Amino acid sequence: MSANLSALSYLISSVCFILALQGLSSAKTSQRGLTFGIVGMLLAVGTTLASPIVSSYGWIISGIIVGGIIGTVIAKKIQMTALPQLVAAFHSLVGLAAVCVAAAALLEPQAFNIGNVGSIAVGSLVEMGLGVAIGAITFTGSVVAFAKLQGLVSGNPLTFTGQHSLNAFLGIGLVVLIGLFAVSESHTLFWAVTFVSLLLGFLLILPIGGADMPVVISMLNSYSGWAAAGIGFTLGNSLLIITGALVGASGAILSYIMCKGMNRSIFNIILGGFGGDQAVASVGGGKEQRPYKAGSAEDAGFIMKNAKSVIIVPGYGMAVAQAQHALREMGDILKNEGVQVRYAIHPVAGRMPGHMNVLLAEANVPYEDVLELEDINRDFAQTDVAFVIGANDVTNPSAKTDPKSPIYGMPILDVDKAKTVLFVKRSMAPGYAGVDNDLFYQDHTLMLFGDAKKMCEEIIKALEE
Repeated sequence: MSANLSALSYLISSVCFILALQGLSSAKTSQRGLTFGIVGMLLAVGTTLASPIVSSYGWIISGIIVGGIIGTVIAKKIQMTALPQLVAAFHSLVGLAAVCVAAAALLEPQAFNIGNVGSIAVGSLVEMGLGVAIGAITFTGSVVAFAKLQGLVSGNPLTFTGQHSLNAFLGIGLVVLIGLFAVSESHTLFWAVTFVSLLLGFLLILPIGGADMPVVISMLNSYSGWAAAGIGFTLGNSLLIITGALVGASGAILSYIMCKGMNRSIFNIILGGFGGDQAVASVGGGKEQRPYKAGSAEDAGFIMKNAKSVIIVPGYGMAVAQAQHALREMGDILKNEGVQVRYAIHPVAGRMPGHMNVLLAEANVPYEDVLELEDINRDFAQTDVAFVIGANDVTNPSAKTDPKSPIYGMPILDVDKAKTVLFVKRSMAPGYAGVDNDLFYQDHTLMLFGDAKKMCEEIIKALEE
């Protein structure tokens, strides 16, 4: 394939990826966006394979077969609840790929047309240093995020004295090492950059609390994009540069939007201080037993059937129980009884951006019934029933009332303003942030204990009877 034809194909692929991002911005157009993404990727891979610089297809075909099999098995077996940690795992692979490409370029520069060993251009060495640094930070940071989401590591912030000073020292040292590497082409300095970056990735994500993990996933997505762009510069591949920049920029913008929605600072994420000291100060210690009201599915069915309006607030507990289909059926029955039913989505509900939207779309909940926080929050005060199913931290009033809380300042869904709150939970345990929810103990709250799916099914029976 000629250079001009390759450039044209890569340009078309880039346009497809842009259209894919545009389509994925809405649930209504997500399938179209996914189609554009698939077409763009097929075209990009095909163009690369047809490139005259490819001298052997053995390893490439082997990699495609092995990767294709692994991807197919994961796609068929993965549960919706495990998507956040799957995304984190994929981000780690992108970071690792960036490290491997940078190492290969350093060892065999002639294969990348960037010079010979000992005489690589300074610009290429800077690209290599930045690529390996971003890639290594993305790799270890994503591994930590995966471990936290999978429950292998505590979701609480893991902090120690002098942590911020150490991070700052390592960050400054990393910049110095990259500069020295660029002017010396020292292999020792290259691996020093790699080691410091791997360590920094661990230290940046460990102090971040569970309640802030959706933002971390989004930011790691941005890091993986910039790592891919770095690979593109090393390989001289314009498509990788464009695609990496798209992913990096969109991930950064999404992180900023989510931080704004949580009243947090995006610089705290980058510096690894998100949810750190404050959380340690407030989590832990004894917790007094407070009175609460518990009810049954029959109670919930009677209350909602006699209501004029119901707002359903889904959270991670719904995802764990796979209750979205039963929830939609319950909502349909209430609609047939003349009840206005809507769904309220918090920007960080679940464990990744858009988690709840995907689950509700899977259950064919009408798009017009699903509203974001800023569109529905003012309606809770005029709502008869708020039905909270598995959400916790995003409905906790302490975010507004307790300055010592690790979620203080985060905008929440004003569920406590509804006339009656029905709260579905397995127990009185706190949410992922480790913070007790004051809403459990309010007079107009009725706790419904049990599996979210089974509870919805029992409410359905009560409504039908």
